[in-house]
Amino acid sequence: MVAERFPAPVDLDLRLVQCFAVVAEHQHFGRAAEALHTTQPSLSRQIRRLEQQVGVRLLDRTTRGTRLSEAGEVFLPQAQELLRTAVEAMARTRAAARPGSITIGYTKGLVITAAVRALRDRNPDAEVHTRLLAWNDSRGALLEHRVDAVVTRLPFPTDRLHVTVLYDEPRVLVVPRDHRLAGKESVTLGDIADEPIPHVRQSDPLLNAYWRLDPRPDGRPAPDGPLVEALEDKHELIAAGQAVAIGPPLDHATGLHPSLTTVPLRGVEPSQVVLATRTGDRSRLVTAFRKHAEALLTGTHRAGPIGTT
Repeated sequence: MVAERFPAPVDLDLRLVQCFAVVAEHQHFGRAAEALHTTQPSLSRQIRRLEQQVGVRLLDRTTRGTRLSEAGEVFLPQAQELLRTAVEAMARTRAAARPGSITIGYTKGLVITAAVRALRDRNPDAEVHTRLLAWNDSRGALLEHRVDAVVTRLPFPTDRLHVTVLYDEPRVLVVPRDHRLAGKESVTLGDIADEPIPHVRQSDPLLNAYWRLDPRPDGRPAPDGPLVEALEDKHELIAAGQAVAIGPPLDHATGLHPSLTTVPLRGVEPSQVVLATRTGDRSRLVTAFRKHAEALLTGTHRAGPIGTT
């Protein structure tokens, strides 16, 4: 009876699976070893051990780097799902042991103080933590249970999440203080038709297209700008006069480079500030924070829930 309910045990080391997933992502043993903070020979040994456990070759080395074998192509999505499931299993188990705790994430430029204070005031025995997240980490932080709720900006994939729009936020043009458009009351896309706009490396394509307004309403692609690694790199590039950018209305207190200024962008749909939680999370603290956020963090534009699949 037990044999029918449980599959035969499999000798599969999750640390080795993670090594394989990182090599597959970078397609290069050297770069993968740097990402894993290990040496290339050690990483090679770990991949060989995994291949011995699985019983097939998963990676092929070439003169240009590393590529997945046919078996590796099949194994990769299963490996990624296995790692996600393991992380979620541990996070759910730990959360069950501390039902009186919540971690609320937020991204740069968004203030959540009023809702957090209300939650603490009405739940004095609860552990209420806050965490600043990278601009592109909201979904991952939720699904990996690093946070229980996030106040952030769309767009991002909303499957497996419950997302409620709190308010609209205008998009602005970010330029150096000595730029020809600095100080204007507002500008249009026509004013920046030929201005290069940077790409952020490894950014979600949806997010990258949204903040570059690519393509433009007339169907033309946005002008290409330099490739940058992070938001801070983009601000340095703009400050040097090599590009402009479209972004949320940050100020110098919330992360805008001191050499930059913003100009209202007219004729462009606003971005949306949202509260996101995991679908089906019925924690009393998550429910309570949602109520406080909807009551205290809303702007003049309200909308109902979206993305509740």
